[in-house]
Order: sequence, then C-alpha cells, then structure tokens
Amino acid sequence: MKVEQRVHMPDSSRRTYVLALGAFSVGTSAYVVAGLLPALVSALHVSTAAAAQLVTAFAIAYAIGAPLLSAVTSQWERRKLLVVALGVTAAGNFLAALVTDYPLLFAARVITAIGAAVYTPVASAVAAELSPPERRGRAVAMVFGGLTVATILGVPLGSLMSQHGGYRLVFALVGVVALAGAVAVRLMLPSVAPQPPVPFLARFTVAKDPRVLALLAATALGCLGAFTVYTFITPLLAETAGVQGTLVSVLLFAYGAGGVLGNSVGGRITDRWGSRRPLIGVMSAMALTLAVMPFTATSVVGAAVTLFVWGLSTWSVNPPIQHRLIEVAGPSSGLALSLNASAIYLGVGLASVAGGVVTRYGGPTLLPTVAAVLTVGAGSIAMLAWRRRAAVAPPVPAAVG
Repeated sequence: MKVEQRVHMPDSSRRTYVLALGAFSVGTSAYVVAGLLPALVSALHVSTAAAAQLVTAFAIAYAIGAPLLSAVTSQWERRKLLVVALGVTAAGNFLAALVTDYPLLFAARVITAIGAAVYTPVASAVAAELSPPERRGRAVAMVFGGLTVATILGVPLGSLMSQHGGYRLVFALVGVVALAGAVAVRLMLPSVAPQPPVPFLARFTVAKDPRVLALLAATALGCLGAFTVYTFITPLLAETAGVQGTLVSVLLFAYGAGGVLGNSVGGRITDRWGSRRPLIGVMSAMALTLAVMPFTATSVVGAAVTLFVWGLSTWSVNPPIQHRLIEVAGPSSGLALSLNASAIYLGVGLASVAGGVVTRYGGPTLLPTVAAVLTVGAGSIAMLAWRRRAAVAPPVPAAVG
C-alpha cells in the first residue's frame, strides 16, 4: 500500500484515534443487540430467540462479506473506501431506527454488516500504514481497541438508553456516531493508494495450511462459546442474580472493563512468553469462569466479579491467536487475519442460534456450561497449530487485536 503524501507525521496518533472512532461505531453496531433484547422483544412482539437472530443477521453477513467485499473493493482508494463503509454502516443503523417490523429490521442489520465488513480490516491496514514502523503494532491495537471500547461503553449505554427511549433511539445514535466517524476520516486522513491487485482465489491459499485452519476453527468455536452467553446475558443474569434493567447495564460495564484490560494483558503476555502458553492459560481461565458462572453470578457483586474476570480472559485470547497466525502465514498474514475476522463473526452468528436452542430446551443457566465445553474444544483445536514447526518469520508485535 502506497501513501500519496508524507504520512509519518507527529499527528499520526490523532489519525489512528479517528480510525478507532469508526471501529467503535462498527463494534457498537455489532454487539449492541445483546443489550437491547428486552426492548426488542417488547416492541416487536417476538421471542428472545427471534430477537437474538438479529445478531446472526449481522454476523453471518459480515463473515461472508468480509473476504468477498475485500476482493471487490481492492482497487478503491483507501480513504474513500473507509468513508463509504462508515456511510453504509450509518445508513443501516438509521434504517433500523426507522423501521417498525422484524423483517425490515433484519434487512437493516445486514446492510449495517456490509459496511462493517469493509471498514474493520481496511482501517487496521491504514492505521499501520499511517504510523512509523516502531508504532504500527500499537496503531493496529488502537483500532481494535475501538471494538473493545464498544463493549465497555456502547453496549451498556445502549442497554440503558433503550429502557427509556426504546431501541430505535439507540440505533439512531449509533448511526450518528458512524456518520461522525465518516466525516472525521474524510477530513483528517490523507489519500491512501490501494495495494497491488491479488487474484481472488489467491486470497484463500493461506487457508490450505492446516495450522491456519486449526486457528480459524478455534477462533470460530471460541467465539461461539463466548457469544452464546453474551448474547443472552440479560435473561441469564435475571435467572442467576435476579437483576434486570439498569443493573444489567452496570454489570455489562464490568464485563467491558475486563475486556479492555484483557486486550492489553493478552498483548503483553504474548510479547513476553510467545503465543502458545498465553493461549493455553487464557482459554483455560475462560472455560473455568464459564463453568462456575451459574454458581458465582448469584448476586450483584458476584455477577460483577464474574463478568469482569470473564471479560478479562475472553478478550485476552485475540492477541496470541493473531500472533500465531502471523507466524505461520508469513507474507500472507494479512489475508489470514482477514479470514480470522470472518471466523470471529461466524462464531458470533452461530452463537445466537445455539443460545436460542439451549435457552428454549435447557434454560438460560445451562448456557455457561455449554459455552465452557465449547471453549475447551476451541483450546484443544488451537493446539494443533503447534504440531508442526512454523515457517521462519520475522518477529511481530503481539498487540494486533
């Protein structure tokens, strides 16, 4: 990727913050439905499982759209592409704020996902390009930090506002943030030329490596476990701790705070010990926290501590996974990370389906147990990525996600 003017300037950090703002709007668009379930069920007169399918609509559209749209838009100038992507994200949220029936809201979620699927990988690449070499890892981490902050601010605030203004107000405000991000990108970023063209099928050759396949499968399965619980956290907390309304929003802040810390901790421990040991440790902690959740999240304080630890372990997984992908993929690491993003949203999309089935037949309190089993499976599959020696690759920064 070539930048059409000098970009290694003192204000490169400010440009990265602008990209992180866009990532925040995208992350809130993706995850906010988890906090809106009661409002959606009441307003749309649908079941909790049906309302959760709005998460599936977004996630599956993202998972399919990310690699396909990456190929279609590969020769677009990058700043223009980012502005258009955020514009589509904003349009999807505004449409969601205007419609009053379930099918149209489902369609609005798909439109929102199309913009998000384009924005996130391009924003990460541009953040690295607009930063000096010694700050590129931190720049990429900052963009992904916008997604993390969406869980600590966007989702809880959305849940809180929906209790007083309804879900339509929340979608409208998220649309405003996405639109503000588009304007900021247009005004504060330089023009960035696209990368040299890559044949469409060549984008997927990296997936032939069994170690990459193992990591992608582990990512999808791990996200399936995590979001099986997160998507249905409101009915789960009502069942275990007897909390609802504003208290649920407060507890979501605890989860988000753990997630922000976990994203940083995951990068630091991977820097120090490599990717294998941290991945084993954090996935073990995640599985254990989920296994005991029905017994520890039985009060407001217990639920807050449990959700904080769960958020800490869950968001610590991404840095070692991405670090290992960069190691094994070598020059194709960018493509591998794009596929990993699709794997994340594939897991998120399937989670609302799986969680709906578990909730219907076993009740909300069974969700953490199922998720713990899925997390153990994800960790076991991830270990297959170390069965053979990786190709020699230069050292890479761990804090890339």
